[in-house]
Amino acid sequence: MKPVEVTGVPQQQVGIGMVCPFDMALDRELWRWMPDSASIYFTRTGFIDAPVDVDLCRDLNNHADIAAAVHSITAVGPRVVGYACASGSFVYGMQGARELSHCMVAAGATAAVTTSEALVRALDAMDISRIAVATPYTSALTGLLCDFIGEAGRTVVSQAGLGRDHEIWTIPYAVTCDLIRRADHPDADAIFVSCTNLWTYEILGLMEAELGKPVLSANQVTAWATLSEAGLVAESLSADDGQSLFARVA
Repeated sequence: MKPVEVTGVPQQQVGIGMVCPFDMALDRELWRWMPDSASIYFTRTGFIDAPVDVDLCRDLNNHADIAAAVHSITAVGPRVVGYACASGSFVYGMQGARELSHCMVAAGATAAVTTSEALVRALDAMDISRIAVATPYTSALTGLLCDFIGEAGRTVVSQAGLGRDHEIWTIPYAVTCDLIRRADHPDADAIFVSCTNLWTYEILGLMEAELGKPVLSANQVTAWATLSEAGLVAESLSADDGQSLFARVA
């Protein structure tokens, strides 16, 4: 048999490193926001046997664990490293989120951004000051998110949560849509749906059309911010962009 002749070279990829909590089940969702020119290199922190609540999220902010994960992923040379965890990055407030990204850079990341910092960047870019919050979390954890958003200079005008402390990735789209509707408020400029372990990709555009305002999610802003740091998406949004903010990905 004559050998097949192969020509060309593999497409060069921009690496996006992504540190995730041990129970992250939505790798595929983050991939869906990536252009063909980007590859995500995932790694996870160590397993913790505990319900998803404040104590667990404090443990997920462990700098030593995250630094080790970042160090391991630098072997493939990502242009930026994200920490894909909302609660693990907002649990200690704005300063805690900044310290976490500084820790990632100290561990070898060229640039770093956490999910909570990504949210603030998106709100800045879209000039959003009043926000409704929708979470799958317990009330205590939802309260810490609202505190974080307030510390970032925004007003939380309403909130709704599911009180879920386990297997958040199994929540159906219909339940999340109802949650977003409950969270919405006439005074809200936008709605933020928290938790990188909650499926949102398919419903953001639908909910924006129904409610007439931007609906942002944890995975969406994480993908956008890491791509922005990597130079693959414009650092500007308008209030009606929604899902289309990724239309400008190079």
